[in-house]
Amino acid sequence: MLAGHYTTALIANQKFPKGSLLYFLIASQLQDLLWFTFHIVGLEPTGPSDVLDTTLSNVTVDMLYSHDLLPQIFWLVVIFLVGKILFKSTQIGVVGAALIAGHFILDFFSGHPHHLFGAETPAVALGLYASNIYLAIAIEAIFCILILWYFFKQEAQNGVQRTSKNKASIIGLFVFGIVFMLSIATTSFRQLLDIPNFDLGFNSNIPTLVLTYIGMILYLNYFVPKFNLDENDF
Repeated sequence: MLAGHYTTALIANQKFPKGSLLYFLIASQLQDLLWFTFHIVGLEPTGPSDVLDTTLSNVTVDMLYSHDLLPQIFWLVVIFLVGKILFKSTQIGVVGAALIAGHFILDFFSGHPHHLFGAETPAVALGLYASNIYLAIAIEAIFCILILWYFFKQEAQNGVQRTSKNKASIIGLFVFGIVFMLSIATTSFRQLLDIPNFDLGFNSNIPTLVLTYIGMILYLNYFVPKFNLDENDF
């Protein structure tokens, strides 16, 4: 998943406000952030190299350390310790670890192929990005709709009132995520727009993804806390 993971962070922050939305957002996408880091250091090389040639279905990468099953135990422990130490709360650490586990579970249904530990080991995910990309996007879209509906419903029950503009800002990010995925599902921007080959130094795949993910994290971290409480809560 791309955008869907962020919705789990919204629920975590809603249920456990003693934590930090930024912590939950990073935890929800830790595996992808690790993937980008491991690509840069040469451990998980990813193709195509040019973002304009990339589609969701033609990405090639062995996510050995970031997404395979066995390394998840290590990342669970790391994010648990960060949460426990940073917030002095075992509960927050457990929630962070649950987001790590949730990322893996969601990727089982909608994501790239993952294995036990290495491409030669048994697969532990459906790998729909490679085999049925539109089904994968449909699963993510339905998941986003259900979780956002639950998120706003719980806020209303808790007396949290948001402006229509604020709601649209939050929902809009996930709509953008789904539309973006559909636009590059099987056709690259170079094919779609008939863009000639060129290298301006900023059209590399992973750096562009890094900026996209960080931008989405900062965007949600800004807009989600922007709400007005009901007068009864003052």
